[in-house]
Amino acid sequence: MSMPFYVSPEQLMKDRADFARKGIARGRSVVIVQYADGVLFVSENPSQALHKVSEIYDRIAFAAVGRYNEFENLRIAGVRLADMRGYAYDRRDVTGRGLANAYAQTLGTIFSSGGEKPYEVELFVAEVGDTAEDDQIFRLTYDGQVADEHGFAVMGGASETVARSLGEHYSEGAPLATALRVAVAALGHSDAGDRVIPADHLEVAVLDRTRSQPRKFVRIRGERLREMLGDRGPETPDPDDAADDPAS
Repeated sequence: MSMPFYVSPEQLMKDRADFARKGIARGRSVVIVQYADGVLFVSENPSQALHKVSEIYDRIAFAAVGRYNEFENLRIAGVRLADMRGYAYDRRDVTGRGLANAYAQTLGTIFSSGGEKPYEVELFVAEVGDTAEDDQIFRLTYDGQVADEHGFAVMGGASETVARSLGEHYSEGAPLATALRVAVAALGHSDAGDRVIPADHLEVAVLDRTRSQPRKFVRIRGERLREMLGDRGPETPDPDDAADDPAS
């Protein structure tokens, strides 16, 4: 009679974490930056149909890296949860913190379950407040851990390199155009040298607290995006565009 194969719980969790991290690292980075009037999301995303950044509710937005089908399922679940809570109680009862807690429970349960593979995703959930001090940014990892971010944060791809560049050039309370140029330059920064990401390959959105409408989410693209970026020199597409980006 053969002995059953045994793997210690510690080794099993380590293997699952390594598997998730490798999948997330294959995607391109997403940057989130607080600016004077709200929260900015920027990502290099050649696809015009598959979004990494989306609206969840009036003041809440969602950004993700990793496998598109997995984080799209999470986005849809978040929209449904927000709509049901706002309808059953009050729109003010829908908060970024509540949504982040729901995502954390889901990701943590999937990660610790032995019946399915862990999700290869990381998430940002952001809520814009009436003032910059009221803004909330939550980062959720594949295993359900939640971190409260301030100023700026990066996930996916070469996140350490991008975060280092952002840290050198970020200034608190900067106007939107300045924050956008800093974020895009950081996304194009690498140890091999800097490149100018084509405007058509950028996905940019904001939660703008100055909007008079209840819904604060706005996408920035086309001519408006080019005007805000200004003259950056010759654009340089990513040489690895053909590589496996799960979100593309």
